[in-house]
Amino acid sequence: MAQRSAAYAATLPYWSDSASIPTFVRLDRDVEVDVLVVGGGITGLTAAYLLLEAGKSVVVLERARCGQIDTGHTSAHLTMVTDVRLGALVDTFGRNHAQAVWDAGLAAIARIEASVGELEIDCEFERIDGYLHAPASDRQRDDRASFAEDASLANELGFDAEFVSSVPFVNTPGVRFDNQARFHPRKYLAGLTAAIRDRGGLIFEHSDTEEFCDEPLRVKSRGHWLRANDLVIATHNPVVGTNSLAAATVFQTKLALYTSYVVAGRVRPGIIPDALYWDTADPYKYIRLEPHRDYDLVILGGEDHKTGQVTDTEECFARLERDLIARVPDVTVTHRWSGQVIETPDGLPYIGRMADHQYAATGFSGNGMTFGTLSAMMIADLIQERRNPWTDLFDPGRAAIRHGLWNYVTENTDYPYYLIRDRFAGADGKSLRAVTRGEGRVLERNGAKIAAYRDPRGTLTVRSAICTHMGCTVAWNPPERTWDCPCHGSRFTPKGAVISGPAESPLPEVSK
Repeated sequence: MAQRSAAYAATLPYWSDSASIPTFVRLDRDVEVDVLVVGGGITGLTAAYLLLEAGKSVVVLERARCGQIDTGHTSAHLTMVTDVRLGALVDTFGRNHAQAVWDAGLAAIARIEASVGELEIDCEFERIDGYLHAPASDRQRDDRASFAEDASLANELGFDAEFVSSVPFVNTPGVRFDNQARFHPRKYLAGLTAAIRDRGGLIFEHSDTEEFCDEPLRVKSRGHWLRANDLVIATHNPVVGTNSLAAATVFQTKLALYTSYVVAGRVRPGIIPDALYWDTADPYKYIRLEPHRDYDLVILGGEDHKTGQVTDTEECFARLERDLIARVPDVTVTHRWSGQVIETPDGLPYIGRMADHQYAATGFSGNGMTFGTLSAMMIADLIQERRNPWTDLFDPGRAAIRHGLWNYVTENTDYPYYLIRDRFAGADGKSLRAVTRGEGRVLERNGAKIAAYRDPRGTLTVRSAICTHMGCTVAWNPPERTWDCPCHGSRFTPKGAVISGPAESPLPEVSK
C-alpha cells in the first residue's frame, strides 16, 4: 500500500535533502580576473573549473546558493537522446548535423565522467541504459515500426541502439540506448566547487548582479565592481548583460519557458531495473532511480506546461503521484518538486557569443545536465580561441547552419572528443550476419570493436577495428572500400593491410 512520508508536503528536491554544497561568502571587495562567471549551476561551475585548468583566473558570482536553483531541481538524467526525436533532427538539419547533436551529448557525459575520475567525486555516477518507449498508459498503441526506425537510424549514425519489443518495467515497445548515465548533481557540484577553490578560483554567493558595463567589461554587485576580460552568463534564462535591452528582449521571444513536476518515493530494491526511461507522450514522462543500500528512490517527472499558464499546480503533483502509485503500489512517496525547462523553436540550445567577450547558454529542454556541461566546454574553448566542432551548430544566430556553410565532418577533425568517441558511440551492429556482400561494418563482439568485411563472393574477413597508430576506431569507406581512421587519416584495405599512414602496422587479426 502506498504511503506518504512526514516530509512529503514540502517541495524540497531530493538532491537538496540528501547532500550539501559548501557555503561561500558574499562579495565584499572589488576584484579583477580573466573570466567572470555569473551563475553557480552546472554550466557556470563546469566552465569555471575548465577555465581554471586552462590557467585563467576566475570568479563565480551566484545570486543565491550554488546548485540550488535550476541544477538543484533537475531529475539528473544524463543522455545524448534529445527531446526532438532523431528522425526529426535528420529532417530539419540533415544526417551529419543530427549526428553532431547526439555526439555533443555523449561528449558532455564523457566530460562529467572524466571530472568524476580526475577529482575523485563520490556522486553515484553510473553508466546505465536509457529507454525511449511508448507511453505506459497507451498499451494498445502500436509504435513498433517507428521505434525500429529510430534504432536503425541511430545505428547508421554510429550509436548503440536496439529496438525492444517490451521495455523492462513499462512493458511497451521502445528503443534501448547504451552508455547513458545518472549521477547525484549536488554531490557532483560539491566536488566542482572544491576543485575551483583548490585551484584559486573565487566563488561569491548571495551576490546578485546590479549593473553591467562593457568599456571596460565589468559587473557591479553589492556595491563592488568585478572587472574581467570575458563574461560568462550561466543563469539558465540569460540576464541582459552588456547587450541592449532591445536585443535582449528580441532574444527572449525565441525562448519558451515550461514548468516540469517531479515526485519521488522509496521502493524495495530491484523492483525497477536501474535505467533511464522517458516516453513519447506530449508532454512526456520520465523515470530514473537513485539506488541506496536498503531501498531505491524512484523519481517520476512530467506534467509540463508553460510557466504561469496553469493555476491548479497542486493537481499536477497529484496526477504524477497517482501515476507513480499505479506503477509501484507499495511506494512511499517522500519528495515532490518542480523545475523549469526552456525550449527553443528548433529544439536545440543556444550556446555561444552574445556580444564581444560575452557568452551565454540557454534552451536546454530536457537535457539540462548534458547541454549545461556541453555549454561550459564550448564556452571555455571560445574564450581560449580554440576550435570547437559544435560552435556553429549551437550558435545563437545559427547563420552557418541556415545557409549550409557548416561541415561537421571537417569541423570535428582532431578535436579531443573524437579520439575517444568510439568508447561511447556505438558500432554498426553486433552480428556478423548483418554484414552483406561487398560491405564493411564495425561490429561489437565481447566488448571489443571489430572491422568485418564480406567480399562479393561471400568470404568474411575480420580484423580489429582499432587503428594501430593511436588507438582510434576505423570507419568503413563504402565508395573506396577501405577502412579509414577518422583521427589521423590512416587507411587500410578491406583485409586490414596499411594503404597509407601514419599507421605502420596492419589491423590485427581476430577470431571469427
